[in-house]
Amino acid sequence: MSYENAYAQRSDLLLPLSEQTPENLPFTVRIARDETAMEKAIAMRQSAYGRHVPEIAKNLGMPELHDNDPGSVVLLAESKFDGAPLGTMRIQTNMCGPLWLEQSVTLPDWLAGHALAEATRLGVASERTGRVAKTALFKAYFLFCVQAGIDWMVIAGRSPLDRQYEALMFQEVFPGQGFMPMRHAGNIPHRVLAFEVATAEKRWREGGHPLYQFVFKTHHPDIRIDGNLINIDALHRATTGEEALLQPQV
Repeated sequence: MSYENAYAQRSDLLLPLSEQTPENLPFTVRIARDETAMEKAIAMRQSAYGRHVPEIAKNLGMPELHDNDPGSVVLLAESKFDGAPLGTMRIQTNMCGPLWLEQSVTLPDWLAGHALAEATRLGVASERTGRVAKTALFKAYFLFCVQAGIDWMVIAGRSPLDRQYEALMFQEVFPGQGFMPMRHAGNIPHRVLAFEVATAEKRWREGGHPLYQFVFKTHHPDIRIDGNLINIDALHRATTGEEALLQPQV
């Protein structure tokens, strides 16, 4: 499905293109579908983690199990100038099994039975373009979830990354519990936060969010993602209990 058709089909959640201002970026954001793109995403992932959590980075030089899940995609932000990787993020849905963070926590009842998508392995370049790429990757994450019929975006964020998601109006999944050790992430304490897709435009508009213009009022043709890679029917069958979910790997 094209970017334009995605807007047309989900007009209840996104503004029509006629109400958006076109803007080109100095990079593209796409799904890493081939070996070369995946190698760039993995190199970016390892480099970014090496700056902040080197003990985890040393094990990130190869593809991970969830990179190839049928319910997952890996995003790559790539420079138009020289093709260098500027950022990456993995999006894992609960189409084929529990989210990665569910190895460490049991999600509350209000998220049960919903289509969920967890962002993991976010990493961006250290220069200014990397900061812009991070914002574009979040927009790509949101657009993917809209197209894939996701109800809630969910993340486990270590400090200080948790504050960035809080600023995006993610809410606490476990109010009052704060940071919890995550066994799937080397027991580093994380906060679990969630973002409701269906109400995003209204909440950001009414709250005067500083990124509202970028996400909802600007058309970025360089963000080239397709949530229809996910089998929406299978996703909703899984989340409503019509088919068995795989157990999380320990």
